[in-house]
Amino acid sequence: MPHRFIKSMSAARFNEKKFNFWFNMFILVGMITAVVVVNTLKIRAQDAITVKQIVVAVGAIMGVVNTVLSANGNIWTFLFGLIDVCICAFTNFDSGNMGQFAQHAFYFLPMQFIGYYQWRKRGAGRRVVRAETSADGTASVSTEISEVKTDVSGVNTETSRVKTEVSKVKARRLTGKQWIYVAAAIIAGTALCYGILYWVDVRQLAAGKIAEIDKAKLFLDAFVLVLNFIGQILLSYAYMDQWYIWNLVNIFSILLWTNRLMTTGSDSYTLVMVIKYGFYLLNSINGLRIWLRLSRPEKERAQQSAEVQGVS
Repeated sequence: MPHRFIKSMSAARFNEKKFNFWFNMFILVGMITAVVVVNTLKIRAQDAITVKQIVVAVGAIMGVVNTVLSANGNIWTFLFGLIDVCICAFTNFDSGNMGQFAQHAFYFLPMQFIGYYQWRKRGAGRRVVRAETSADGTASVSTEISEVKTDVSGVNTETSRVKTEVSKVKARRLTGKQWIYVAAAIIAGTALCYGILYWVDVRQLAAGKIAEIDKAKLFLDAFVLVLNFIGQILLSYAYMDQWYIWNLVNIFSILLWTNRLMTTGSDSYTLVMVIKYGFYLLNSINGLRIWLRLSRPEKERAQQSAEVQGVS
């Protein structure tokens, strides 16, 4: 009975790893394909391939890898995020989009370094030695070890297979009080951004650059912008709750692009953007699933470990 229980646990862990691998491959292929199609459409629209467009495409792919790695709690996410942010900052500066440049250069860029430091503090990226041990060689369970168990004669009493793994981040969860602060920041930030965007559109309307002010779109733009800022903070400080934010970001991004698709008619670029954010939504849902496990309280993890050892 104990061996059967241990075998079932080992099989469950193997199946989860297998599922994560193939799901990540599906997401990576889907999002990279969408990114390539989007950039191809942009290049065709301008009838010329420039170095800048190629750099932007590379940055977008780095962003895709960054997103998938963050969902899996892998600290390498910040390397790809750093490349993506630097490329975005450069291209926006070159295009004269100083608002976007400032956002990437003075906010998202330093948050990559903060995130790397915080994740390292919480155990991410460290080499962990593990051994699959069994007294009779018929069943095994992975446990972290620092030494090999021996009997009084110095001979190993267990059959063991040692392997090394790279540890994932030990995530945490927001308290009820912290959620109140986050909700207040979202409301206040959205109101502020909406006011700024509305003021800009009023000036553009007066100058005859736009025909009308789309208040619903302004609200969605402001809301998504604020969610991105707060989501990045929660990501850098390894809070599981970031994935609730990213799910909202992706849902509202799909709504924004779907609204554009319905108002402008058939547009290949817009349709691909809807599909792209659909993949991002699948990834963020998977990220929530993984981080719920990564953020389990230490007491609960210790209790489960004790139960496994007791059974074996």
